[in-house]
Amino acid sequence: MAMRILIVSDTHRVHKNLEKLLGEIGHIDQMIHLGDAEGYEDYIAERAGCPLEIVLGNNDFFSSLEREKELQIGKYKVLITHGHYYYVSMGADVLIKEAAARGMDAVMFGHTHRPFLDKSRGIVALNPGSISYPRQDGRRPSYALMELDEAGEAHFSIHYMERP
Repeated sequence: MAMRILIVSDTHRVHKNLEKLLGEIGHIDQMIHLGDAEGYEDYIAERAGCPLEIVLGNNDFFSSLEREKELQIGKYKVLITHGHYYYVSMGADVLIKEAAARGMDAVMFGHTHRPFLDKSRGIVALNPGSISYPRQDGRRPSYALMELDEAGEAHFSIHYMERP
């Protein structure tokens, strides 16, 4: 069963790039938002047009969102979190160790506004960066895709938009 999942983070109430992306990307089966939607969860869910999983970010004040979630996506166990509780600004090591201890196949996080994809430790660690406020060299808005092929195998990729 093929499946296409859009992964974004750190939109911070600025949706121009997200709206553009959703208009161009074609069909997606699910969207994952890794925090800092800042009260726009319903708006993002409506725009996505598919099931949305979203977690609490460090700027999601007064929100009842969960800090993290464990998802089953095809045959993959995936931990999603914003990452600030795991000190991801100093690297992904603590979070990757936590995901491994829980038997996860992948962990997705945001917070740093910098895209990151690492498969070297037996777990896929993915940060889509920020589609609204990128902080990496070149500062191009970024997002990620998790695509399950017909055999159910996952493929992870980071993509960049042109700077406005």
